[in-house]
Amino acid sequence: MLNASIYIVFALLLIVCSLLLLVVLMQRPKQEGLGAAFGAQMTDQAFGAQTTDVLKKGTVFFGTLFMVLCFLLALLMNIRFQGEKSELGRTAAPAPVQNVATETPASAPAPAVENLENLVTPAPAEQPAPAEQQN
Repeated sequence: MLNASIYIVFALLLIVCSLLLLVVLMQRPKQEGLGAAFGAQMTDQAFGAQTTDVLKKGTVFFGTLFMVLCFLLALLMNIRFQGEKSELGRTAAPAPVQNVATETPASAPAPAVENLENLVTPAPAEQPAPAEQQN
């Protein structure tokens, strides 16, 4: 469900981007640059005499919609990332390693803090006493 909503928002974002691009390119700049390619008479006939106001309002509307969709897409992607991160944490947790030598029976009392060092480091092996030299 989350992936489907991400794809839908992304598709809407692409549509809004293309509409915003067209609305911005249709506006006539003061120097009659790229906006002159569409022809002043054509936009006046299509939208009326107040073409500039309509295109400005369209730019504001599509720009605001663009920002809202970007924010929504960022939130959805963050939720998706957090979900994957928590799933990885659950599946990748290693099982606790128990050393057979340090296990204590269930009936035995827990070792005192001072004895923990003896459990971790084994006692040194006894070495045979040196034989006395006979003269």
